[in-house]
Amino acid sequence: METTEQRASTPFPNIPPVIESDDREYHDPGVPSTVSIAGHPLHPLTVIFPIAFLAAALGSDFAYWLTRDFFWARASLWLVGLGLVGGVVAALTGMSDFLQIERVRKRNAGWAHMILNVSILVLTVFNFILRLGDPASAILPWGLILSLIVGTLTSISGWFGAELSYRHKIGVVGAGSRRYP
Repeated sequence: METTEQRASTPFPNIPPVIESDDREYHDPGVPSTVSIAGHPLHPLTVIFPIAFLAAALGSDFAYWLTRDFFWARASLWLVGLGLVGGVVAALTGMSDFLQIERVRKRNAGWAHMILNVSILVLTVFNFILRLGDPASAILPWGLILSLIVGTLTSISGWFGAELSYRHKIGVVGAGSRRYP
């Protein structure tokens, strides 16, 4: 039985799990991603740009709301479009891990992360289509509302993605079982 002192000195997360936890995974070497180059997982790399583009779209929507400058409307259109393209790439790498690593599917965090990301992509498609004809008139109110919802869902999904990587050691460099520790 571990003492509190031993537990505090181990490299375990010191925050309570949001959904679930399995102490066996802390001692497990981790499960490598199914999509990697030289052992480096690609999913964490591919999510950076869509997150940045969609967060910047929210910012440019707010800038348009405050200034009514068409530059911000056009910037939002481009940012939402680039976020969508990057999101599809990130979704392909993430879905590969989801389908091929059983440990991901056995975790509620895996399901929450996947469902939130699919929702984000669907909302981003609507947001992009809404803006195609007239980027400026689409921002208020629906474009801004969609960008705000997407930003919120992206933050929540990122939390669950981090749970998978840091708490359950999925998509890391390791030689653990794809099924379960």
